Amino acid sequence: MLLKIYLKEIKDCFRDRRTLLLTVLLPVIMMTGLTFFYEKMISDGKGESYKLAVNESFDRELAGIFTSYKNIELVHSANPAKTLQDGKVQAALILDPNFSSNIENGEKATVTIIGDSFSQKSSNLNNIVQNVLGVYEKSIISERMQAKGTDPNLVEPITIEQKEMSDQNPNANLIAMLIPLILAIAIGVGSGPAASDLFAGEKEKKTMEALLMTPVKRSTLLFSKWLTIATVGSVTGIITLLVVALEINLLTENLKKAVSFGDNVVVIIALAVLVSIIYAMFTASLLMLTSIIGKTVKESQSYSTPVMMLAMFPTMILSSIGINELSFQHFAVPILNLFSILKELIFGIIDYEHILVTFASNLVCMILLFIVGRILFLKDKWVMN
Repeated sequence: MLLKIYLKEIKDCFRDRRTLLLTVLLPVIMMTGLTFFYEKMISDGKGESYKLAVNESFDRELAGIFTSYKNIELVHSANPAKTLQDGKVQAALILDPNFSSNIENGEKATVTIIGDSFSQKSSNLNNIVQNVLGVYEKSIISERMQAKGTDPNLVEPITIEQKEMSDQNPNANLIAMLIPLILAIAIGVGSGPAASDLFAGEKEKKTMEALLMTPVKRSTLLFSKWLTIATVGSVTGIITLLVVALEINLLTENLKKAVSFGDNVVVIIALAVLVSIIYAMFTASLLMLTSIIGKTVKESQSYSTPVMMLAMFPTMILSSIGINELSFQHFAVPILNLFSILKELIFGIIDYEHILVTFASNLVCMILLFIVGRILFLKDKWVMN
């Protein structure tokens, strides 16, 4: 009987075009947009063309320091700052009127770089200009010291080498926030309509009374409906993982370089799928309660919105925590442990103790939520309008 009810509910969910659209297509479109957004965000600007506004007195000698940057066009202007404000360039470089003479006389010269930190292209161009001027400044210092017979190394007694703790691509941390956030949102958006329809929808359509009159235990009905919500969420999560993985592998360059699982790729993917199923089951338990409490589909959706918003907090919590700083509590707290365990997997770390803690904590919470849902479902006050 449980299997029959479960298969019936699954068919009803995927027969409804509106639910199918919200369950599969919408999450995929959202995740595709987020994937390309993050790819654009971590782009280093290669292949982009830039326009830099400079003074009209900007001489050829200074222009020579930009010759190696073919993608930068120098735009001479009487007012470089105004040219930037008009949107004709991405940044402006303003030199002191006596810049060249001050350099020749060994005096201090002033350079002003104007840009827009809210614009990615402007920020990229600013970084390039600063690097170019930094190299130019070092060459001037070296020439001045050589002219006075001084070793240029005297002004740089210490050479600083900065290395990362691991050889992992720095953008891997961004992927470690992107994938769990995408997965959590997709599962919430996918299973939300099904959850609202299976309980609050039945009450709103006045079909719950007829359903309860059938010779089926309420516990069986409750479990079959919960299993349906969990299945829909799991399908959405797995499809989302596959789509995002394919898009990163085939359609992106920077994100692809950030992910490298080596020989553990099959194990990591299998564990990621298993984690997404566990999270879908946990989400199904929460959404089941919001749907039982809600008298209408609209009311149920209002209750379920905060549940979906909970996925935003782990992103903020873990964004500043290193992979080696994750501890027991990060894997013992539901929702947070999804982000924590996927962060480890994306960095190529397989810690079975953390995985067991994650599964156990979610299982305990699911059982408690299911018990609460069963108590509510056994009372006519919550299952009938």
